[in-house]
Order: sequence, then C-alpha cells, then structure tokens
Amino acid sequence: MGRMENLRVIDPVLTELARGYSNESFISEALFPLAPVEKEAGKVPQFGKAAFKIRETERAVGADPKRIQPEGRSMITFQLEEHCIEYPVDKREQQESMFDEEEHGMDVSVETIQLRREKIAADLVQDLANFESGLKIELSGTSKISDYTNSDPIGLIEDAKAAVRAKIGREPNTMVLGYQAFRDLKFHPQLLEKIKYVMKGVLSVELMKELLEIENIAVGKGVYVAESGEFADLWLDNIILAYVPTAAKKSVYQPAFGYTLRKKENPAVYKYETENGKNVIVQSTDIFQVKIVGSEAAYLIKDTH
Repeated sequence: MGRMENLRVIDPVLTELARGYSNESFISEALFPLAPVEKEAGKVPQFGKAAFKIRETERAVGADPKRIQPEGRSMITFQLEEHCIEYPVDKREQQESMFDEEEHGMDVSVETIQLRREKIAADLVQDLANFESGLKIELSGTSKISDYTNSDPIGLIEDAKAAVRAKIGREPNTMVLGYQAFRDLKFHPQLLEKIKYVMKGVLSVELMKELLEIENIAVGKGVYVAESGEFADLWLDNIILAYVPTAAKKSVYQPAFGYTLRKKENPAVYKYETENGKNVIVQSTDIFQVKIVGSEAAYLIKDTH
C-alpha cells in the first residue's frame, strides 16, 4: 500500500453531517454561542459602556455637530484547543452491516467531543469563583427553592435580573437550569399559584418564560458516566441568568457573558486506513475554547435543592 493511501484525508460528506449534528440534551450554546475565529490564538474586544453615556446632542444653527471621542477597548486573550477522537471501522463490518458504520463512527466521535464541550461549559458556569461579587448567591436552609414553604424563587430571580441590569444596562435574556433546579421551580407552589387559572396545570418551559419574563430558557438534561459507573448530571441544582446577544444583534459592542470561540472550518471529519488495510479510522476534530468574556453579564443561583 502506497504512503499517500495511509494519509489522513478529510471526508466532505461526514464533515457536512458533523457540522449539522446536534444533541438536544446539550445546551451550552445557550450561554456560549458559537463565534468563528481565523486563528487558534488572539484577542477579542471586551464590552464597554460608551453607548450608555448621556451626551449633549443638541446642535445650534451653523454650529458643528458634537463629536464622540472614541474610547480605548480592553481586550481578552483566547487560546483554542484541539479536541480529537477516533473510531475504528472494520471493512468487513462495513460491507455486511445494514447501517453505514462510518457514519455511525462519525456520530459516536462527534458526540464524544460535544459531551466534552458541554462538560467544560457546565463546569465554568457552576463555579462561584467565575462570578463577580453581587452576581452570585449560594442558597442554604430555608432559602433553598426546594423548601416549598419558605423560599421565594421569583424574588431570587428578580433580584438576579436587577443585579445584572445594574452592571451592564440590560436584564438577562437567558436562563439555564440544571435538571433538578428545573424540577424545584416546576413544582414550587409560588409559581403554580401564578398559573392556577391557566388551562394547563403544569408549569412548562414556555409558561415559565412568560411568567418570569425571560426570553430564552434552557434546561440542562445532559448526563455522563461518573467514575462510579453511574449516570451523573452535567448541570446540577443551579440556575444561571445571563445576557446573550441574539444572532441578529450580535456585535462586539454588545455585552455578552461568553462565547464558544471555534476555528473556522471546524468541526471536521477525517478518514484513513490502518497499515494492514483491514480498518478505516474515522477521526473527528474540533478546535475551540469555551470562554467567559463578560463576567458582569451573568448571575449564578447555586444549590437550589
């Protein structure tokens, strides 16, 4: 077998499938939307407050217009990392299988990398150390939302929204809840009282959006296998409220909590044969960094249960 036949070659079909692949259980992009970058390292601008300053805009006849003096921009550095995993496909299995084994290998390898990205994001936003003073609270005792007699979840969420607005001039438009935190809210008497006259007696995500006046709500249902061998939640009993620019409004001048910075042309799927010619290796690669770029734009409510 010639040397060139052993080289890793990008597979355009599998790559296209990989770029369209998604897992509905994974919600990290609700907080860290994808942002393509050209290089694996560099700097991104940090949001400033120039747009919120009240300025004299009146102009007298014959006078020159007022002119804004541009402010310097602070920058945040980023360093992408390559994430790569391989899946072997026996050529005999590929010939005999009723399924496309190479596509299955792509599914498994892409899912593995997505799970890793989800874990990185979940760990970042459930760590009190990554939130500024006044933008986090750790619940205990009767303040826990699971205490249906004494807790005040609506008050907690409203206070969190006000705290973010005081920092960036905008209320959070996104709320991410761990599965247990969602259950704590879903069955809380305070919220159920608000919807008792609605035909649906169950507090759905859509009703919660309307009730709490939050544009986007995502529930983290993703799990992983812990060292014990048991399934464990990626998203714990925590609530994160954040401002996340929509695609239509995304701009370096918009405040934002974070981004998934990804090198352009990723993810990609490669294939190559093993030296003995018996197996095809499907290799999935993604180059990214999940990055908090504006810690003032989010609030963490920790330990709801």
